[in-house]
Amino acid sequence: MAVIVADDKPHVVCIPSPVQSHIKAMLKLAKLLHFKGFHITFVNTEFNHNRFLKSLGPNSLDGLPDFRFKAISDGLPPSDANATQDLVALCESVRQKMLAPLIDLLTRLSDTSPPVTRIVSDGFFPITITAGEQLGIPVVLFYTIPACAFMGFKQFSTIVEKLGPPPLQDESSVTNSYLDKVVDWIPGMNDVRVRDLPSFCWTRNAEDHFMFNFTMESAENAHKASAVILHTFYTLEQDILDAISSMFPKLFAIGPQQLLLNRVPEDPLKHVKYSLWKEESECLQWLDTKEQNSVVYVNFGSITVMSPLQLVEFGMGLANSKHHFLWIIRPDLVRGESAILPPEFVNETKGRGLIASWCPQEEVLNHSSIGGFLTHSGWNSTIESLSSGVPMLCWPFFGDQPTNCRYTCKEWGIGMEINKDVKREEVEKLVTELMKGEKRKEMKKNVLKWKRLAEDATSPNGSSSKDLDNLESRASQLSVMNMSVSFLLGHTPKRLSAGLIARSSPAFNQRLGENLQGIAGQNLGSVGNGLRLGQESMRLDSGVMGYACGVAAGNRWMKKALLNNPNAPERPDGYRSR
Repeated sequence: MAVIVADDKPHVVCIPSPVQSHIKAMLKLAKLLHFKGFHITFVNTEFNHNRFLKSLGPNSLDGLPDFRFKAISDGLPPSDANATQDLVALCESVRQKMLAPLIDLLTRLSDTSPPVTRIVSDGFFPITITAGEQLGIPVVLFYTIPACAFMGFKQFSTIVEKLGPPPLQDESSVTNSYLDKVVDWIPGMNDVRVRDLPSFCWTRNAEDHFMFNFTMESAENAHKASAVILHTFYTLEQDILDAISSMFPKLFAIGPQQLLLNRVPEDPLKHVKYSLWKEESECLQWLDTKEQNSVVYVNFGSITVMSPLQLVEFGMGLANSKHHFLWIIRPDLVRGESAILPPEFVNETKGRGLIASWCPQEEVLNHSSIGGFLTHSGWNSTIESLSSGVPMLCWPFFGDQPTNCRYTCKEWGIGMEINKDVKREEVEKLVTELMKGEKRKEMKKNVLKWKRLAEDATSPNGSSSKDLDNLESRASQLSVMNMSVSFLLGHTPKRLSAGLIARSSPAFNQRLGENLQGIAGQNLGSVGNGLRLGQESMRLDSGVMGYACGVAAGNRWMKKALLNNPNAPERPDGYRSR
């Protein structure tokens, strides 16, 4: 069936969780959807929107006529424009203060052309499910994490049932005997310990306990979504993806994103970037002067923080390793203080190291001089390193990072882990092994294998490309029907559905009516059954046949209503098309 479009393109609103790594992943997905023919509205918080403009330039978010940027308040008081916002406070504000501004924005967008037909939301932005339910807009949840981490979050409720709620109150109570408990009931995951699961399940304080509940709720919301997207690829996590797909039939593994974007010809959005800090391109010029595989790249991501002592231990370990390094030190990397390294570090590394506040990471990882990556095991960093063929040294901080680290080191064989209590001697030893040891040879061989498999997955006939095509096809075919049929059945708020019908041309209405009638083929049931099935089919996973039954059952009434015929017969409850 030909794709049915209103005002040329179905309109998808993309809503990331308001932190750098999640924004970056969502923006890449939005670009891919735009390439597939969708009208995109990308929603940031006002805080992040202004930071983007500051770091990238006043015209950086101009977008295109069919790729627009909007902003809503995060409900938090003003803070340092260069600082990472407090994650717990941000999540609390998402829950308590952002729903009303989001609904207001979605309502206004649906009063424009083209009206909103679908929301693609970060999985850790739970209010979008509520907004979608209130406004009758289907929601696709995009979890910017691997399948192993998603499954870990998904098991939080089971962990509470089997181990009890997180009982730990302070650092000293986190014992190895507790952390080393084997968790053997998770589908698709073998030989994992408590310490290998997302960190909030072995919470140590009230903030972690809040994040435990927040992330558990976010994972459970997947059952309310019309589809679920994970940023991974099938051969990387086959067993876990198979297990998850038994829970969520409409599961799409779409990654690595950058490899998919690399295949977009003449990308009109290439200039649209995603950085909360100004990128220092001098890093690439410095790398140009170094030999192949000679530089250690060090970056702990956009949220990880450390103590002044940990900073010094990392610094002296790098210095004593005698290797060249590029070290990204954010302005807020050190908890509560400025990042100060001792004079001996400066003297020892003169001419060998470069420190910058931020850089274009994917360009750095793909530079021939990079031999290894010292990382916090954030998923963007991990899959970008894998896609670039660069082995890793892992120092996970929180959230999904311990799970990512475990799979990086144990399952995929492309990394080594640094002890949480970082010491310069261990850093020196592991950096040396990362760059020229026997372990490096094994990791390099493995990471090049995974790189090839990632390239296969993102080839035109690869699993990720097919999942992207399937997602695009499903959304294109059903977006308008979701709104129009639900409107006719009385299950979509009038302010949205009326906007869709009223602004559609008579020719479009006629085409839509003919398409819906064609899908139905023949009357398959009573009007009552049609209304019931039509209501159930608001979810994507009810599929086209759900709509077919609903449409066919009220065939004559629907066709006239779609044509906005004032003589259309009333429904049994007295509703008439307007």
